[in-house]
Amino acid sequence: MKQAELVFVPGPGIGHLVSTAEFAKRLLKRDARLAVTILVIRTPITPDVDAYVESLVTSSENRIRYIILPLDDPPSVELLKCPENYVTLLIEGQKHCVKEAIVKHVLSCSRPVVGLVLDFFCTIMIDVANQLNVPSYLFFPSTAGFLGLMICLQNHYEKFGKSFDMLDPDSDIPTYAHPVPSGVLPTVVLDKEIGFECMMKHGSRFKETKGFIINTFVELESYAVDTLASDKKNPPVYTVGPLLDLKKASASGDESIINWLDTQPDSSVVFLCFGSMGGFEPTQLVQIAIALERSGQRFLWSIRQKRAKEKIGIINGFSNLDEILPHGFLERTQGRGMICEWAPQVDVLAHQAVGGFVSHCGWNSILESLWHGVPIATWPIYAEQQINAFEMVKDLGLAVELKLDYRSGSGVLVGADEIEKALRSLMDKGNPLRKKVNEMKEKSRKVVVNGGSSFDCMGSFIEDILSHNLPLVKKQ
Repeated sequence: MKQAELVFVPGPGIGHLVSTAEFAKRLLKRDARLAVTILVIRTPITPDVDAYVESLVTSSENRIRYIILPLDDPPSVELLKCPENYVTLLIEGQKHCVKEAIVKHVLSCSRPVVGLVLDFFCTIMIDVANQLNVPSYLFFPSTAGFLGLMICLQNHYEKFGKSFDMLDPDSDIPTYAHPVPSGVLPTVVLDKEIGFECMMKHGSRFKETKGFIINTFVELESYAVDTLASDKKNPPVYTVGPLLDLKKASASGDESIINWLDTQPDSSVVFLCFGSMGGFEPTQLVQIAIALERSGQRFLWSIRQKRAKEKIGIINGFSNLDEILPHGFLERTQGRGMICEWAPQVDVLAHQAVGGFVSHCGWNSILESLWHGVPIATWPIYAEQQINAFEMVKDLGLAVELKLDYRSGSGVLVGADEIEKALRSLMDKGNPLRKKVNEMKEKSRKVVVNGGSSFDCMGSFIEDILSHNLPLVKKQ
């Protein structure tokens, strides 16, 4: 039986790669007629990507092939003042490499290429798909709401002649049920210099693709998904999430964390973790510590140092927490609290002792928390996390509001009183939010099995991409 090939070009961030790889695995598990090649674009600022890809290459089934593209002449790190533009320029520089890799390593295998599946940072590769006469599909690793925001950037510019501004009144963005305050918009769309233009350029090309593949599910984002699907100018919408890497972590130190959790009562521990690039200054850490001590909550706290410019892409733990945290804090909280530099997030959220999650609201983290039924208190830091937090609190009612508009580098100090209030609400066993989150947990697990909405969407996507190649790819 001749197989059909899908070529994926994911964005170079770890969050983009994880969901892309999980989608590819799920496709192959679903249909033996498919084979997948993933073209990996690396950057000099994401060392975690190399390690993740290496783990995929060594453990992946043989129907996924990873081709790591050469990193030649990347943009200057001076352009990192707008990370989204930096990534865009780096990917645009890989356009020739992507086309060459497809021609040499995919088309030469004599398998029909039925689609290029492109990350939203990779819209330049729509040109490659057109040149090769291959349909392109948008893979969106974030929310359906945020996809709608990116699409409407062009309309916003045509109407107002400028980017969004922090002083703007609330905006009516079609994929959000409530008016969106400017304070929760991603920093990049508030960037008057290059950020807004960069994201508008990507969003304006989405409709050139043959389909929107989104890492979400209808039962979670029904309003946003229905809005996208009802717009006849949009291509078909395929909600295929949650796409999660749920395998157990293996980094050193896991055992002590899990062993400590094993000694704690069920649903008693609040987990504080802010992503692979999330970190705070010592003054903010002090406020968190004061709040944790006052609240009386058991806690597992992942503390990562705020990045220094000379260490782009690297976050190290502080060498001496005694010098940073309030005097005697570690002694007074011994037994009911544990601090670590890195935590195996999936394993922690899956543990029965964990009852709440103070999170930066990266989309993968949100989906993981819902999968395990752990309520979130929102503390966004960068990227689209502010608007993710807004959607979770205001549109979906699935999170406790700690902060919605916090952003890295703003100089804002979140006080201990505000943090303590959110912690108490998050861990309150009588909070009706806990029931809603547990209901969404059950839904998230049902949608990916036979008869579920995401299962059905994936089936529709497979049949759509193969429909023009049925003479070549016969169904078993």
